[in-house]
This record gives sequence, C-alpha cells and structure tokens, in this order.
Amino acid sequence: MANYAVGLSTPTGYRGYGAEQGCKELRNAIAKTFYGKMGIKDTEVFVSDGAQCDISRLQLLFGSNMSVAVQDPIFPAYVDSSVIIGQTGDADKESGRYENIKYMKCEARNGFFPDLSKTPRTDIIFFCSPNNPTGHAATREQLEQLVQFAQDNGSIIVYDSAYAVYITDGRPRSIYEIPGARKVAIEISSFSKIAGFTGVRLGWTVVPEDLLYLNGLRVINDFNRIVTTCFNGASRIAQAGGLASLSSEGFKSVLSLVDYYKENAEILLETFKSLGLKAYGGENAPYLWVHFPGSNSWDVFNEILEKAHIITVPGAGFGPAGKEFIRVTAFGQRENILEASKRLRSHLS
Repeated sequence: MANYAVGLSTPTGYRGYGAEQGCKELRNAIAKTFYGKMGIKDTEVFVSDGAQCDISRLQLLFGSNMSVAVQDPIFPAYVDSSVIIGQTGDADKESGRYENIKYMKCEARNGFFPDLSKTPRTDIIFFCSPNNPTGHAATREQLEQLVQFAQDNGSIIVYDSAYAVYITDGRPRSIYEIPGARKVAIEISSFSKIAGFTGVRLGWTVVPEDLLYLNGLRVINDFNRIVTTCFNGASRIAQAGGLASLSSEGFKSVLSLVDYYKENAEILLETFKSLGLKAYGGENAPYLWVHFPGSNSWDVFNEILEKAHIITVPGAGFGPAGKEFIRVTAFGQRENILEASKRLRSHLS
C-alpha cells in the first residue's frame, strides 16, 4: 500500500478512476481465494469500500416496498438501513421492534437459528454467519434449511460472511457451499476482520448471475447499475493492500493474525467461565456473547466500565434479544487481553 501510494505521486505511476466494480486482479483473487470450488466468477464479485456500505447500496437496489427479516440479535446496520430506506414502519417504544421487520429469534435455546416453520415469508432475509454479536457459525444443515426456505418463498438472502475466516471446525464459510444458493443469495464480506483493514475500508459483494427476479431478469445487472451510478470505486491504495493480503505470503500472515485473535478469545472464554458466567461464541468468531441473567445490558456495561475500566458493548444495541447480554471482543493486543482478564476476575468475582 505504501509503495502504491508513492507510485501515485509519479507521472508513470499515477492512476485515476478505476473500474467501479474493482480492479480485475483483486476480483479474480477474491473469487479464487474464497470461492474457488463454488463456481463464483470474478465478474460476479464487486469490490467496495466495506460491507456496511454495500448493505446500504443493496437497500437502494431493493427499495422501500420490500418486506425484511433479520436475526435477533444481529448487527444493527441491517435494521438501521431498513429504517432509512423506509421499509420498517413505526417502532414500539417498549420492545424497540419495528412493526414491518420480522425478527427471527436466534438464542441458545434454539441453537442460535430461527424456527423457519414459524417464520413468515419476506422478500429479503438478512443473515450473518458467524453472527455478530453471538459468534455462532451456522451449521451446514441450518444453511440448507435457510436456502430451501428462500427457494420456497421467493426470498433473497443477504448473507454476511465478514467473519467467515474464523470458522475452523468445518462449518460452511460461504452460503455458496450450499446447493442452490446461487439462485437465492447475495454475499457480502470485508477485509476489516480478515486483514485488519478497519478504517482502510475494503470489502466485496458477490451477486451471482443465477439470481433472478420473478420476471427472469438478472439482479446483477441492476446492482451493477447501482454501483456505477453511486460509487466511483474503492480506493486504489486499499485495493493494492487487499491484493497483497491475498498473495501467498500475505494470506499466511492473515491466517496467523486470525489464530492470534482466536487465542485471545480462548483466554476471555476461560475468564468468564471462571466467574460462573455463560459465554457463547469465541470459537468460530472473535466475539463473545456473555449472559447476565436478569440484568439490563446497559447496567452491566456501566458496572464493568466503572469497576474494571473495561469497555464492552451492551447487547441491547443488537436487538430485543440482547437485553441481558454484553458483547466482548477478542480484537486487541495480548497484553491488553491478559490485563482485561485480570481486572474482570478481580472486579466481577
């Protein structure tokens, strides 16, 4: 990235606007690295300035007349972007739920996967695996059920795989590992959690050519129009970094960093276990979802902040199902994780 930035200051190295869909080399590297055996072509990969930005572009594609289902709890951008585009209706002041959003309960008691037999049909299904905040990675059987549900109901799955590289127990890392998913699913992902690109802003969205509207037209054509109208392409400097991170040497470093954060998660899991608290996640994801039965997540957040001087994230921000939880991250330097563990044991015991 540094070398590319310097090159831009020279007459021979300067480059102007690139393709809005991303540079050909990076699109090809993403397709080969993450979807090599799944039939995804580089022309179906759209490089962006991050998954969260693409969530909003997809909402622009879908429009305000779509019905939407989300996991509960879930990353708030799906609901917030639905509010902005006008899909949600009014919010209930007590529960925080929006009247036109279908909340799919994903809790420990149901394996963090919704009961699809009781889930109403919607146009769009937002699904994140590994889930942010619970850290749960869906099993192959669960994703097969989800794909079948979308096929039966004519729904489009927006599948967020930003943390998929943390899956190490054989569970699917992409929705396209499931037969039939190319016809019902769009996948978004990010370099932020893979290569530490938070703030650098680089991600991608896959829109398969097999994904069609009811009239038989391809969704990819409309998404391409959205991208070329509303976006001038990801930073060339960021794309140079993304390409480097997917090189043979670069990807080894990426996986080494992932292992480091997973070790951090193990330390935190053991810490909460020693305190008699139930913590989920942390095995196939860098997040822990810690339960404080009968408590308010904001009260727990304040207590840990005031007593241990540690910042966590109140679970209520991820949906109604998070009101008794906090989310804890394993992203951090080892010495800070060890210090946090020490403080938690001291102040919460």
